[in-house]
Amino acid sequence: MPERAVRIANCAGWLWDRFSGLRDALAGPVDVVSGDYLAEPTLRQLALERAGDPSLGYARSFLAQFTDAVDLLAERGARLVVDAGGLNPAGLADEVRRVIADAGLELTVAHVEGDDLSARLEHLGALEHLDTGVPLAASGLAPTTANAYLGGWGIAAALAGGADVVVCPRVTDASLTVGAAAWWHGWGLEDWDRLAGAVAAAHVIECGPQATGGNFSGFTTVPRVDDLGYPIAEVAANGTAVITKHEVAGGTVTTDTVTAQLLYEIQGPTYLNPDVTVHLDDVALTQVAPDRVEITGVTGSPPPPTTKLAMTAPGGYETSVAFYATGLDLDAKVALLRTHVDRITAGLDLSLLRIDRLGVPVDDPPDQWAAAQQILVTAQSRTKSQVDAQHFVAPMTGLFLPGYPGLYVTPLKVCAPVVEYWPALVGVDELDHVVVTADGTRTPVAETPQRAPFAGQRPSDPAPDPPDLGPTRRVPLGLVAHGRCGDKGGNSNVGLWIGAGADERAWPWLAATLTTARLRALFPDAADVAVERHVFPTLRAVHFVVHDVLGKGASSNGRPDIAGKAVAEFLRARHLEVPECLL
Repeated sequence: MPERAVRIANCAGWLWDRFSGLRDALAGPVDVVSGDYLAEPTLRQLALERAGDPSLGYARSFLAQFTDAVDLLAERGARLVVDAGGLNPAGLADEVRRVIADAGLELTVAHVEGDDLSARLEHLGALEHLDTGVPLAASGLAPTTANAYLGGWGIAAALAGGADVVVCPRVTDASLTVGAAAWWHGWGLEDWDRLAGAVAAAHVIECGPQATGGNFSGFTTVPRVDDLGYPIAEVAANGTAVITKHEVAGGTVTTDTVTAQLLYEIQGPTYLNPDVTVHLDDVALTQVAPDRVEITGVTGSPPPPTTKLAMTAPGGYETSVAFYATGLDLDAKVALLRTHVDRITAGLDLSLLRIDRLGVPVDDPPDQWAAAQQILVTAQSRTKSQVDAQHFVAPMTGLFLPGYPGLYVTPLKVCAPVVEYWPALVGVDELDHVVVTADGTRTPVAETPQRAPFAGQRPSDPAPDPPDLGPTRRVPLGLVAHGRCGDKGGNSNVGLWIGAGADERAWPWLAATLTTARLRALFPDAADVAVERHVFPTLRAVHFVVHDVLGKGASSNGRPDIAGKAVAEFLRARHLEVPECLL
């Protein structure tokens, strides 16, 4: 196998990533292109599409990208690995072959199967919710999708078998890169440190432009921030990696943009994957050249005997109505609105009702919109009629006359289907992980022989005593710290770190200041839930996992920020006493 690093470019981070992504990822020399199209709610959406047309169930957005760029893929001689197969990888593989034939090209396509357990749920015992421990049987839900997270060895086998395009179902986001790197370097099933390094690199590039300046708290310093390129991971034979991008692409790759993505949606210093347990305690980033960041220090150990099983089920319907209040007496206006909402909903069978106030009018507003606050009323019900236009929306819009002065209203969502997300664990021995070629040959994927039960994250790290840095000033936390957050089901993770070039005294101050108690004070939603805190000294980062703050997950919690994507920016806007020497 080649001894040089394999160049793996990303072309998509979600179902509706930009159309030109595949062509953009091929804008320079690469060996493999990966594309991540799936999130838990996406599988439910694909299930609805497949119910209407059994030939669907895959990411049609990928097929459009592929049709546009297949000529360039063949010209580059690159391999392509995507999880766009969703619930119908065989169907998408056939469509990909059709596109290749129509283009007059000769590329080999294989697909991976083994994740779909929806037909076997009743034989898998008493599945329990991964976070709450509630049995599925007691949930009242009837899952319509049940997909286990597969590892990367099926991808490696397909590539080794000569596939130019590998279509995957629900694999882990990292598996796309791990499988490609393992194939390229000929790694073994127990090359723990190498596999772990590839997982870390994969985690950085899996969300596309988030590694080159997207969703980055320092975005005002990013060049061509309106034209961000897709990242590339150069994974070496020893598992270390360099994150970079094509020279023609916009954005930038720095230790800060890579730190942001490393801290995004992780479980803590131990990161579980079906192929390896990844230990990020000593991960280190080095800016080795402009737009080139090296990742080292990642270690691995045997993976657990289980993998995550993501189930989705119909959860009813959701309707939301946005009221607006302007100017003075806002508290009294909202109180009157609550009275009306309580009256309207008193006889309805609702499973959720939220009233959220968004924004605060400025003093002496320069225009009408600067004086306004949005009050978002969101309701869910298992019965469609309880939140339909007649029983919910019409009474709400009927508040024009008896409501507060200046009331105006906009229905935002009417009877939108709610997706209930239910994560559990399933033994990997329950999976039938196979590679399927064009002639229908099914080849079982080799199973990792050594596994170890997950002992849990290490205890939360204690905060050191704060250093004495002299006089302080009350300012936003974001003046001294970057932040990134994400969702893991009903949990929110938040990482805050000291950026490159900052005063060296800022890190000891941050590590001492951002205690669990301080986080609860800054983030009221965390006041009564479990919080884990860990520090990453080599990243100069403090990382929190805030449990249950996102309800039942992004697809059904009814929050305005359903996936907690703005939690870090909210925390950076909070004021606290910061030493003046750090400003």
